Amino acid sequence: MQAFLIKAAWMTGATVAGLALLIVFFVWCQRQGYWPWRGVRFLSLDQWSFIDRDPGPGAATGPRGFDWKVVVILVVACVSLTLQEYVGQRDTFEHWFPFDPRHPDKYWHLKGFVWWTGWRVFGYLLLPMAVIAMLPGERIRDYNLSLSGFWKHLWLYAIMFALILPAVYIASRTHTFRETYPFYRLANRSLFDLWAWEGMYALQFLSLEFFFRGFLLQGLRRAFGAGAIFVMIVPYCMIHYGKPMPETLGAIGAGLILGTLAMRTRSIWGGVLIHVGVAWTMDLLAVSQCPTNGRPCR
Repeated sequence: MQAFLIKAAWMTGATVAGLALLIVFFVWCQRQGYWPWRGVRFLSLDQWSFIDRDPGPGAATGPRGFDWKVVVILVVACVSLTLQEYVGQRDTFEHWFPFDPRHPDKYWHLKGFVWWTGWRVFGYLLLPMAVIAMLPGERIRDYNLSLSGFWKHLWLYAIMFALILPAVYIASRTHTFRETYPFYRLANRSLFDLWAWEGMYALQFLSLEFFFRGFLLQGLRRAFGAGAIFVMIVPYCMIHYGKPMPETLGAIGAGLILGTLAMRTRSIWGGVLIHVGVAWTMDLLAVSQCPTNGRPCR
């Protein structure tokens, strides 16, 4: 217990100290007019200002006030996340469809992930799309599904992916990483197991991006402008609870960057590309360290 408290205190202190130093550094750069602050301002404040001035679908046409669409969007988000937490988890599948040792199913564990993925597709993609279709004056295609914005900024997403790769590789050498990934611990058993899982993983990321960077951001754009990004970050960070702490903290920055890009380009596809690319890379690095005799990853 003492060792745990010491480790927790150290991690908390290091995180707070790191954030404080970062804030002090950028305040100093701002006062001196140095390029780090100018770069951060261009990538954040200037982009948020552009988002607020963008006259496209979902833009505010007058003073912001009470909007029933915001109520619908946020209530649907609450219902979706609650269903996924209490019904869409694998432990619910295991409770309702327990493993039968008399008739062992080789793919019972994989079916648990089919259940998990299916609920994410329903909660993150199908339910929000159905709600959008029923909202007066709303079109699904306006919810940041533009391909033109994606292709125009593809080079930027490629640079982001290249910058993330070294950190992914370093993390892949840690014990915590190997204990966490791949989520499907039998992914190393066969190519079918591996790519069946990776296909489901990619599908849930597409659904996730639509929910957070499409449904929430576009749905809240008229009421909050660029501030919708910060509303979205809260539940986005919380769905990472249970994962390694650095990854959960990183979700705050990732949500900020991907949210800004999605609103600026009106496209979620860059976020899908980054998420799937990083997730597949992490899994393949993890699987490469798993046993090759068919035993589960440990």
